Amino acid sequence: MSKEQAENNGSGFDVHDFQRRIIAEFRANGGRLTGMFEGWPLIVLTTTGARTGLPRETPLGHLVLDGKGVVVASANGADRHPGWYHNLRANPIVTVETGEETYRAIAAVPQGTERDRLFERVVAEAPGYGDHQARTTREIPVVVLHRIEPRPGAERVKGMGDWIVEVHDWLRGELRTLREQADRLVDGTAATIGTTPPDLARQLRTHCLAFCGALRRHHTGEDTAVFPSLAAQFPSLAPALAQLGEQHKAVAGLQDSVLDLVERFVPGQSDPVRLRAELEELAGRLESHFDFEEQTVVTALNATTQAPPSA
Repeated sequence: MSKEQAENNGSGFDVHDFQRRIIAEFRANGGRLTGMFEGWPLIVLTTTGARTGLPRETPLGHLVLDGKGVVVASANGADRHPGWYHNLRANPIVTVETGEETYRAIAAVPQGTERDRLFERVVAEAPGYGDHQARTTREIPVVVLHRIEPRPGAERVKGMGDWIVEVHDWLRGELRTLREQADRLVDGTAATIGTTPPDLARQLRTHCLAFCGALRRHHTGEDTAVFPSLAAQFPSLAPALAQLGEQHKAVAGLQDSVLDLVERFVPGQSDPVRLRAELEELAGRLESHFDFEEQTVVTALNATTQAPPSA
């Protein structure tokens, strides 16, 4: 690529001026270039500077695989990753200009066998990248640009992030019902209910067991599958995902406390005020957790993964 080549030719070439002229021609001619880049499939990728927080524009070679844009952090085979790659590792939200359209994307960095498989496909279409890899001992990253919004005129597909929010909303509703039942216990309703099932304490116990089981399965699925996959693809999300995992542990501790109180609750003998207080603490902690998770992962999940068929 233009910047990468210039950075490695040792000529004192004004890289930034060269880039600016390439980008100006690219935009003036709807993505078409003349001279050494004539006929090349290029994009202008705008990242956010990892240190400055300022927008950084870079012209890059571009492939489309399985309908998704792909760029390669080859740096012409240099031993260091290019600056734009460091930027998107810090902030994966980017802007992509193809000459025909401009769209926002979230940049994923596949790892391991997925990266190797993708790099093989890249080299099959653009063999020069194989030459770049041969020049360096570093593993050249391949970056997949997942659209955040659908293509113009295309129907939006429900994503995994949407599904996560729906699960959260269902859990919010179930917890709201539990809190209402606890309120009735505090009001003394349970003390007037006889042994004819289902009495309120039994309803609350059954409901609580179902709710806590569903919440535990949801969090286990995130800890074992969803979060590790996101952390591998989006390094900048790793700290927040680790924080979400710690929140799961805190929520699990509160769940166990609530379950213990519910299991041992005897109408007219046990303290419903304490039970309600424990439920309120669980509700507050869980709502904060859900809000943080939705702010953190929904965009990445919607861009990369469709909702489960059962959703």
